[in-house]
Amino acid sequence: MSYADFLAHKNRPSTATGPTITESDVNPVLHPWQRHIVAWAVHVQRAALWADTGLGKTMMQLEWAHQSGNTALIVAPLAVCHQTVREASKLGYTAAYVRDDSDITGHGLWVTNYENVPNIDPETIDTVVLDESSILKQSDGKTRTMLIDHFSEVPARLACSATPAPNDPEELTNQAEFLGRMQRNHMLAAYFVHDQINAGGYRLKGHAKDPMIKWMATWAVALRRPSDIGGDDDGYNLPGLNIQSHLIPVPIQQEGQLFATDIGGVSGRAKVRKETMADRVAKTAELVAAEPDEPWLIWCGLNAEADAITAAIPGAVNVHGSLTPEEKAELLMQFADGTIRVLVTKPSIASMGMNWQHCARMIFCGLSDSYEAYYQCIRRCYRYGQSRVVDVHIVLAEIESQIAHNVANKERKASEITVALTAEMANHHHIATERNAA
Repeated sequence: MSYADFLAHKNRPSTATGPTITESDVNPVLHPWQRHIVAWAVHVQRAALWADTGLGKTMMQLEWAHQSGNTALIVAPLAVCHQTVREASKLGYTAAYVRDDSDITGHGLWVTNYENVPNIDPETIDTVVLDESSILKQSDGKTRTMLIDHFSEVPARLACSATPAPNDPEELTNQAEFLGRMQRNHMLAAYFVHDQINAGGYRLKGHAKDPMIKWMATWAVALRRPSDIGGDDDGYNLPGLNIQSHLIPVPIQQEGQLFATDIGGVSGRAKVRKETMADRVAKTAELVAAEPDEPWLIWCGLNAEADAITAAIPGAVNVHGSLTPEEKAELLMQFADGTIRVLVTKPSIASMGMNWQHCARMIFCGLSDSYEAYYQCIRRCYRYGQSRVVDVHIVLAEIESQIAHNVANKERKASEITVALTAEMANHHHIATERNAA
């Protein structure tokens, strides 16, 4: 079999098997372009929605779930579950949080967190949404396999993510397999070549890009702004993002050097972070004190940093790992409601899904190499509905500036990838084509 024949065999168009509805059948609370996406995804039945933060992903997935079946389950990070229940009321629907399938009492919208999935009998539902579906890339192999296998017989499936990375074989193949579009090993064989130099050990075959995008367009949509799908960008042009770095001098001398010039490996980074913690915490507290009437969101990487910052800033609340999931969720919602003015937490706890447009001041007291975590943290505040310029302060030791440069490089590369992907999807996706033709 030639390679072209092989691709043609693997690249079978997805057959739409869901209900056929029109935009007028979709809840009028949604924007016209959101209604169009929902109607398309309901018809496709097993679809991926990769919409940037602030584009109404939660509202679209709720409406999709309402339209796609009788008993729908939305799976999300715990802190996002209660927010999802709130959002349902804006559409005029009632959604309820459940811990196991005994709580599912019949038709309706049900919401649970990823940790509870094994407690839900998939035969009790006919529709499932994975919110923040990038968990299929981030989670360990056991969790990923469980999610794919657990919901494999549910007729209607939707995978939603605000940080799509379709160039990432790990995320692409796992989401495709969750949706029942193609098994992971088949997709790797069709479109990728093994290459240990690249992350994940695979890279996209140059001549396979166009066939893969055409195939993906039958079951996935990606967009950064409404105009990517033929909508109106009015109101979605954010007021601005002001990123400021504050570099703390490092009072550490490395052996054989007069000044510290290299952060070294993991142990070197840990030493620098520990030795500069007091100064970084002091700078963080100073920034917050300078604007005492503003809500502040402070991201930390270490427990000691979070404890010190909380002690240094009057009224600050630390949402940390030893709290119960319910306690975390309650405190995060209190920040959203304005009851808490200064929230201190880690990206691993609160960087996904939360809507904190009321806050326009943020501090990273230290930084990791993860661009995805950095992006998600910023987008908790810098998103649709934000009416002010968001000030982001990055407080680092001078020697850690290389980390900031590394994240900035990843940001530029990710932006290039996103632009290229969106252009391809606009060219190949029949939603945009139909809309433009109309």
